[in-house]
Amino acid sequence: MMKIIGTMGAAGTLIATAAASADVSGVSFDVLGDTGYGEVYRMYAEIGDGERIDAVFGNSVGPMNVGPSAGLSFYQNALGGPTSTSINSAFFALAPSLEWDSYVTIGALYADGTPFAENKLLDIGIDWTSFEAGGAIDTNNGSWFVTPVDAQGEEQGGRVLIAQWVVIGGTGNPFADVVGCMSFQGKDANGDTFQSLNVCWDIPAPGALALLGVAGLAGRRRRR
Repeated sequence: MMKIIGTMGAAGTLIATAAASADVSGVSFDVLGDTGYGEVYRMYAEIGDGERIDAVFGNSVGPMNVGPSAGLSFYQNALGGPTSTSINSAFFALAPSLEWDSYVTIGALYADGTPFAENKLLDIGIDWTSFEAGGAIDTNNGSWFVTPVDAQGEEQGGRVLIAQWVVIGGTGNPFADVVGCMSFQGKDANGDTFQSLNVCWDIPAPGALALLGVAGLAGRRRRR
């Protein structure tokens, strides 16, 4: 059974998740609007209380492919990089556009770890060439990750930040602008490891968006 939760504020959010379980039940977007560099969407993995995300990955069973819809591209800043460890917030005053780079992460917004004390994100096996040119991340043997003792993997309000996508020429609707599937590894509230494979997202019914007056994302879990 699906549920839709809407929140209103500086960033609109629409979430659709599967029934609660000890894994990733879906994904959601905060919609920050057009900053002048593209439509800004922050993407989150939806999990339960006391759970965490340690890795976002693609493998032979749950390959990753996430990118802009046909005809669109991700904004990539020359001072940034593919992960949040390259986003130095101390430079924002001199180079405001850096804040709106497209990048992946776990929990932390910037290199300094915001809103955590530090950012220990690592990555392995991903060729970032296409992504850094504005295209997709595509891998069946790669991951960005933290260790299970790194605080930034812990849920905040039942979700963990995993990416910022800034879409040049975007519609303001992340359903239409960002497409893909990815897999996750984390720990439940008891400290047991789980994997959620082939988490993909779909466009919700138009009436749900019209009712709330905000854009967001619907996520569903595909298991194998």
